[in-house]
Amino acid sequence: MARSKVGALLVGADPFFQVRRSQLIDLALRHRIPTVYEWADFVASGGLASYSTSRSEAYRLAGTYAGRVLKGEQPSDLPVVQSSKFELAINLKTAKALGLTVPPTLLALADEVIE
Repeated sequence: MARSKVGALLVGADPFFQVRRSQLIDLALRHRIPTVYEWADFVASGGLASYSTSRSEAYRLAGTYAGRVLKGEQPSDLPVVQSSKFELAINLKTAKALGLTVPPTLLALADEVIE
């Protein structure tokens, strides 16, 4: 990717990437590739940004769903549910290291800003 001079990278949710989180973040920084990750824990570890559904909301929905099944409802009778709450996390230290300026309007929308 560095040789191809990609403009940015999007890392999706996958156990393969999760296990290699530090390596991915280090390589992206070393080669100055702005990278957006699926989960905020990548941003807490030094990644640039993440935008994804809220894990806590998804877990709450799963718990509610499981509770309904445990109380006797048939899973086939339950509606399909999915988290509709999204969270944006931005790491300003990483943005600075990449030579990026994050617009104030984007910072205002962020759920978490790491300085």
